[in-house]
Amino acid sequence: MAIYELGPFRLDTQHDLLFHSGQPLAPGRRAVALLRTLVERRGTLVSKETLFDAAWPGQSVEESNMTVQIAALRRALSVAPGGDRWIETMPRRGYRYVGPVVTTQEDMLEPAPESATVPAAEAQRTGEGGQTLALPDKPSIAVLPFENLSGDPGQDYFADAMAEEIITDLSHVPSIFVVARNSTFTYKGSSPDVHRIARELGVRYVLQGSVRKADGRVRITATLIDATTGIHMWAGRFDGHLTDIFDLQDQVAARVVGTIEPRIRDAEVERARRKPATDLRAYDLVLRSRFGYDLDGDLQLLRQAVEIDPDYALALAMIAQANWASVVHHRTTPTEDELAGYVRMARDAFERAPNDPEVLIPVAPVIALAGGDLRGGTATIERACVLNRNSAEAWAVSGLLRAYAAELDIALEHLQRSRRLNPLDTSFQNLGLALAHFVSGNYDEVLNWTGDGFGRWSTTVPIMRYRAAALGLLGRYQEAAQVVGRLLALVPGLTVTRVRRHVEVEMKNPYKKTGVAEAYYEGLRRAGLPDVSRA
Repeated sequence: MAIYELGPFRLDTQHDLLFHSGQPLAPGRRAVALLRTLVERRGTLVSKETLFDAAWPGQSVEESNMTVQIAALRRALSVAPGGDRWIETMPRRGYRYVGPVVTTQEDMLEPAPESATVPAAEAQRTGEGGQTLALPDKPSIAVLPFENLSGDPGQDYFADAMAEEIITDLSHVPSIFVVARNSTFTYKGSSPDVHRIARELGVRYVLQGSVRKADGRVRITATLIDATTGIHMWAGRFDGHLTDIFDLQDQVAARVVGTIEPRIRDAEVERARRKPATDLRAYDLVLRSRFGYDLDGDLQLLRQAVEIDPDYALALAMIAQANWASVVHHRTTPTEDELAGYVRMARDAFERAPNDPEVLIPVAPVIALAGGDLRGGTATIERACVLNRNSAEAWAVSGLLRAYAAELDIALEHLQRSRRLNPLDTSFQNLGLALAHFVSGNYDEVLNWTGDGFGRWSTTVPIMRYRAAALGLLGRYQEAAQVVGRLLALVPGLTVTRVRRHVEVEMKNPYKKTGVAEAYYEGLRRAGLPDVSRA
């Protein structure tokens, strides 16, 4: 397929991507389809019908959906002077492209080496839909899970945590593109070819390492590889006591930055580095909770950490987040006083660490939803995005909150940015995209982001609620009944009344677009969710 050059932009029609000076932008695949249609007919009027057929083939959607996508396109193009004016509105008729001269090239992506061919069983790892991801125009790196050499499988959490901490450290350097841990950790327990990693994650560099923890001492080894050539650029070993662990993490991160971005001086490597706890026992408990994947057990560990160190902001933030997650999944039905307690804890964490994005990310939804302060929660997560522009989770939470506020062009932009930073585990982004399209009234698109193809995420309560409601509103009652059956298996006794309480009381009705909440309830009712308990 063709690649179109539009001034400083490159439109890759094979992979539905738009680049500016080599950097991928995130207007979304619908917007890219619209842009392609417009540039192929440059200078001439393109009717709305033609554009709908290009972006929503065979679907009937509201005109507002096109308005949202055109706004996202103009926002993306606005990074070039006057770019927001390259798409001209022809009132009541359609749009036309009036930007720079368009040139066409053959696909410029080099084929992958034969030795790096991805087996069919692993094709889902090659970005979204098995596609090769283009390299950003700045140094890019993936930190793989570190190997546990302690001889004790119970120390796996510590090795995992060291890799995550180094990812976080590197993420604070704005001139480096860092892939999220949720994507890199899909390689845990395997020995993947670095060429394949470069193709799947869209990075140039890969950091591999190991951790040995014994008798109060720690050894971290690390190797930095240029994944495009296979050359080992640097290897190092760092030894110290457990009390030195934060310094060891900083040393590894600094050596990596100094190797792949030598223009950065040591002073520029200095970050607002969080020294998470004054007591290493509390720090260890938080590490265990982050890699435990057991909500009740994790809460117990976090509470122990706060008992040891009452000022531990990250532990407070994670407790607030875990309690809120129980509410969202209908595992608990808190009183208003209990909800207020979650919000107080979130605000307390914020006040203790207002410049730590790892604290701001979990507290933002609690403030926005449980606290009924959508504007304050959005400001909190935007602060996290500024402090760590490489945080896929921060951009995803921002997109989710913007979707509630019906700021759909911004929501889609932030969610797509999150997907590029975290290309292999897009579960939370999919929830945000489903929400954004539900708010816009595009229920067919909701189904695209909530299907069974999204693995474990398709069986969680929030995504299933939106899928059931969308199917109900589309009149696809048999499919809706199946989703409701699965939903009731997860949450026995769930009713429309219970969902209404969740929206109106527990979330303070965050939908700022009139009619969205009522459409949500009506969709669930049509899907077959009981109004009240049948017990």
